[in-house]
Amino acid sequence: MIRHYCGLMGIYDHEEAARLTYFGLYAQQHRGQESAGIVTYDGTRLHECRKMGLVPDVFSEADLQRLTGRTAVGHVRYSTTGASLTHNVPPFIAQYHGHNIVIAHNGNLVNTAELRDALEAEGAIFQSDNDTEVFMHLLVRALRAHDLPDAVRDMCRRVRGAYSLIIMCDGTLIALRDPFGIHPLALGRLDGSPVFASETCAFDLLEAEYERSIEPGEMYVVDANGEHSEKLAGLIPDKPKQCIFELIYFARPDSYIFNEQVYVCRKQMGWQLAHESAPDVDFVLPFPDSGVYSAVGFAQCAELPYEHAMIRNHYVGRTFIQPSQNMRNFGVRVKINPVRAMIDGKRICIVDDSIVRGTTMTTRVKKLRELGAKEVHIRISCPPIKHPCHYGIDFARREHLIAANHSVEEIREILGVDSLHYLSVEGLLRSVMHSRHYCLACFTGEYPVPCEGCIR
Repeated sequence: MIRHYCGLMGIYDHEEAARLTYFGLYAQQHRGQESAGIVTYDGTRLHECRKMGLVPDVFSEADLQRLTGRTAVGHVRYSTTGASLTHNVPPFIAQYHGHNIVIAHNGNLVNTAELRDALEAEGAIFQSDNDTEVFMHLLVRALRAHDLPDAVRDMCRRVRGAYSLIIMCDGTLIALRDPFGIHPLALGRLDGSPVFASETCAFDLLEAEYERSIEPGEMYVVDANGEHSEKLAGLIPDKPKQCIFELIYFARPDSYIFNEQVYVCRKQMGWQLAHESAPDVDFVLPFPDSGVYSAVGFAQCAELPYEHAMIRNHYVGRTFIQPSQNMRNFGVRVKINPVRAMIDGKRICIVDDSIVRGTTMTTRVKKLRELGAKEVHIRISCPPIKHPCHYGIDFARREHLIAANHSVEEIREILGVDSLHYLSVEGLLRSVMHSRHYCLACFTGEYPVPCEGCIR
């Protein structure tokens, strides 16, 4: 199955649609570093630029000049199991019975295989192994009998899983989230034009005004008749199950998602972590960048010195989202470099956001020991990750998760540290405002959308 985490961008009726989409994707580059694409509509036809690579490498000034039209959809992607090939680069495009259709998708369906089999039995031919194409086939089939909003409703009734979508069809732009609202999508406004993005940091760069989140199960339609919103009838659960890992790790700290400020949540996670277990050490050491904000809260609560004794090379991509183990190990070696004078003979408490496979942390601890650290303690601002994510985050197999196969004490021994403590589930939920609205499946194994046949 295809699992990917992505960043979406869309803008309706603006003279600088392509350029604004470019900068919106640039702000969300952390959500996908393998490919980027922009598709515009000029009232008659689509214009596209979709390539492998980072946003500033994919798009030239000449490309942006060619992307004419006042409505645009953009996408940054990284794959987890799908091939990193040009034919997988979203947004996906189709021409059908005079319609020009574009779909950008963030998430992962749990019934992709079932739907592909059914569609292929009906004669569908797939050009990629990305589940976004499943949405396209379902939508164009529904368009045979329905107008666009009804076709989208029909499509959503057939899919199961996590999806935030931006759909452009001729002169209409639609933004929607799955009924559980697993992944984020926000609505903003710039010069009167509606703007959509996975994270609000994109609005900040554009100086767009953030209005609100697209609600779980909401379909927001913008067309020549104006703007209107509706809930997907019959699909809305009792409460949302939004991905709490967005707040722990993935989203930028300056973003506002799920009606929460990411920076504040991470700082609170560190504060709660210190309440649970604060060792007697010389200073708190964050591993930049995702561990910094919880480390700030931890140090403040524990009244410990806070030191940046490890310096990040910002020109190296995140080790967590590299597509191969070889690249991941290489990234660990070149990503962070120590301030040697700060480490020799010191008792150090590392605060980080998570341990997934254990590869990165093992290498870091070994380096600290080689530099003469007297003691190394680790505090993690989320609970142990014991279960795979079926909704789009890159830990799909339980055999790859160190906490699924070892106790905390065993992990401490593997890492070679003096003590190890993970934030409790209760402490994590005390760190957010809407504690009943989050998916905790990677910690608890309780999945909001059942996934029969998924690897566990």
